[in-house]
Amino acid sequence: MKILLLNGPNLNLLGRREPGIYGTRSFEDYLPELREAFPNLELEYFQSNHEGELIDKLHEVGFSHHGIVLNAGGYTHTSVALADAVAAIGAPVVEVHLSNLHAREEFRQKSLLGRNCIGSISGFKLESYKLALHFFDGQRPKRVGFKV
Repeated sequence: MKILLLNGPNLNLLGRREPGIYGTRSFEDYLPELREAFPNLELEYFQSNHEGELIDKLHEVGFSHHGIVLNAGGYTHTSVALADAVAAIGAPVVEVHLSNLHAREEFRQKSLLGRNCIGSISGFKLESYKLALHFFDGQRPKRVGFKV
């Protein structure tokens, strides 16, 4: 089962950017842990700070992959084009966020993408990705060891 992990702007700075909010690990350091935890899933990873590249990637894999885990970063709250791309593809998309959007600034509490996603997970730092992957792996989420 092929799953794309798609990260948007500034997520290349995980581990260095506002560690009190986003944690102290980079996504590249976390990815091997995800691959080990989900051996039945073929995980592909892509990150871009550019909206058009994210849309192009959704179009590229949105009809061939079994699912997408999307952390659109700040585009979550601003990009109608990204929301339209999610709506246009066939693969189910799970929206993830490291921080709890409802505990953040008012403008971050609205997602333009959520209505086009199969579900949303937020507030569990990097473990949010694991929770999303449980959905695609067909497992009921087990107790997850949170590493904050």
